[in-house]
Amino acid sequence: MRKNWIDSLKLSVVLMLFIATMLSCRGHQSPKPRGYFRIEFPEHSYQQFDTTFPYRFEYPKYSKIVMDTLPGAEAYWCNIAFPSLNGQIHLSYKTVGDQFYELLEDSRNLAYKHSIKADAINERFFENPDKQVMGILYEIKGNAASPFQFFVTDSTEHFLRGSLYFNTVPNKDSLAPVIEFVKADIEHIIESIEWK
Repeated sequence: MRKNWIDSLKLSVVLMLFIATMLSCRGHQSPKPRGYFRIEFPEHSYQQFDTTFPYRFEYPKYSKIVMDTLPGAEAYWCNIAFPSLNGQIHLSYKTVGDQFYELLEDSRNLAYKHSIKADAINERFFENPDKQVMGILYEIKGNAASPFQFFVTDSTEHFLRGSLYFNTVPNKDSLAPVIEFVKADIEHIIESIEWK
């Protein structure tokens, strides 16, 4: 009889330990934060774009110039494609003529159309009197479709507008390192522009 009692006690202790273990593991578990792929960026290096276009500039060696063939594209429009980053900078050129203020206002309106999704829009002025180049870089913070837009002009003859787009859904967290990397390239493009 005593042996049955000891066996029952052992069984009860094992059962209680099992139940205690199961109950103790039911605590709140939080999911791991979402991770993003690590992107290896190349060294910034540039090459000259100098063709029959009325402007020239230096663009990254890890990108390529693609002519804009979309309906509505005009002469001297092209894209700087970044295949490894899944994005491109659209460049559109206009002759100023008597529409300088309209071109300025169009550029500003196109940049500020992103204000619905933007957290902020910062403007940075560029000027190079020696090359007769001046312009504005719009840095659009947040989940906007285009993180950068810019224009450069000499105010009398040439007007070049650019906008950066990625072929993905905008996500400021996952795109942040890529946007920061391409920002240096855009600044270099703007600073290297010359009119012909």
